[in-house]
Amino acid sequence: MRQRSLIAITAALAAGALTLTACGSRDDDGGSDSGNGGGGTTVVIGVDAPLTGDLSALGLGIKNSADLAAKTANKEKTVDGITFKVEALDDQGQPSVGQQNASSFVANKDVLGVVGPLNSSVGESMQKVFDTAKLVEVSPANTGPSLTQGPDWRNKKVRQYKSYFRTATTDAIQGPFAAQYVYNDAKKKKVFVIDDKKTYGAGLAGTFTEEFKKLGGQVVGTEHINPDTKDFSSVATKVKNSGADVVYYGGEYPQAGPLSKQIKEAGAKIPLVGGDGIKDDTFIKLAGAASNGDLATSVGAPVETLPSAKKFVADYKTEGYKEDYAAYGGYSYDSAWAIIEAVKKVVADNGGKLPDDARAKVTEAMQNVSFDGVTGKVSFDEFGDATNKQLTVYSVEGGTFKAVKSGTYTG
Repeated sequence: MRQRSLIAITAALAAGALTLTACGSRDDDGGSDSGNGGGGTTVVIGVDAPLTGDLSALGLGIKNSADLAAKTANKEKTVDGITFKVEALDDQGQPSVGQQNASSFVANKDVLGVVGPLNSSVGESMQKVFDTAKLVEVSPANTGPSLTQGPDWRNKKVRQYKSYFRTATTDAIQGPFAAQYVYNDAKKKKVFVIDDKKTYGAGLAGTFTEEFKKLGGQVVGTEHINPDTKDFSSVATKVKNSGADVVYYGGEYPQAGPLSKQIKEAGAKIPLVGGDGIKDDTFIKLAGAASNGDLATSVGAPVETLPSAKKFVADYKTEGYKEDYAAYGGYSYDSAWAIIEAVKKVVADNGGKLPDDARAKVTEAMQNVSFDGVTGKVSFDEFGDATNKQLTVYSVEGGTFKAVKSGTYTG
C-alpha cells in the first residue's frame, strides 16, 4: 500500500514539474517559438535513473553528467538559438515507476530525448512508450542484449525499437569477456554462478556461463537469490561445499557486497566476480576488507585514463556536483551529447529552427550520429547498439577498484 502511494505521489510530482517546464518555450503544436528573445527555444533532455535508494550512487552520477553536457552545450552555443535543460525523474530502480516516468516525458512536448535508464528491466518497461511517441531514448547503462536485438538474439537478431539507443556495450560481450579473464588470466576452473533473477543479472550470468563452459570450465553450482534480502548465509554455505574456486554473480552492488562478505565468512576464501552493476565503491564498503581480490567488469576503459575524458573530469569537478560521476558518468555525458548532436542536425536541416515533427526527426537523425566523445568514438550500429565494444576488468585492491585489463571480447 505504501509503495503504491509513493509511486502515485512520485508520478504526480513528476508530471507537475514537467508541466511547469513546458510553459511558453514551444508552441502547443510542437513547433518552436518564433521569437529570438529570452535565449531562444528551450529543449528539454529528460533523465530517468534511480535517484534515491540503493542504486542512487549510480543514478545521481548519470543525472549530473547529463546535466553537465547540457550546460556545456549552452555555454558553447552548440546549437544556435537552442537552450538545453535537463529534467530528471527518479525511477527507484522499478520498472513500473520507469514506465510512468516515460509517460510523463512523452506528455511534455519540450522533451526531445531521454538519457537513461540504469536498469535493463526498467528499460524494457519504457521502450514501447517512447517508441510510440517517436521520442528517442539513449541509455548509458542498459546492457541486456534483448533490448536491441530481440528475445531470440542468440539465433536471430531483430531490431526492437527505432527510438532506442545505448552508449554502453551489451552483456553478449561483457559476460564472455569476463569468462575469458576468469578462465585464462585468473586461472579459475570451477565456478559457482549466482544471479538475482532480473533482466540484467540473469542475462549476464547466462552469457558468462556459456563462454566459461566453452573454454573448458566447470559450473559446480547455480543459485538464484532474492534481491530484497540481505541474508545470503544459505547460498554462502552451498558455495563453500561446492568446491568452487570462484563465484560469478549476475546482479548489482547492494546484494553483491553482502553476498561477497558472507561467502568469505562461510569459509570460502574465493573471489566474487560481477559485471558493471557491482563496479561501484559502495560494493567495497558493503563487502568489507574481504572484498580484496574480487573482480568486476565494466563497459569501456577507466574514464580517468582516457585523454578524451580529461575535459569532462575537470569540468565535472569545477561544476561542484556533490556526487561522483560513478561508473556511467562518461557514457551519460555522451548519451546526452548524442541527443544534442541529433537536435543540431535537425535544426540545421530545417533552416535554423525545430520542425513540427521534431521528435521523429531527432530519432531519425540519431541513427547517423557520430562524434568523438568522452568515452571515445560514439556511434550506433543497425540495432542501436554502441559501436564501441571496449571493456575493462577491475580488481579490488587496498579498498579501491583498480583496472587490471582492458580490451574487447574475441569470440
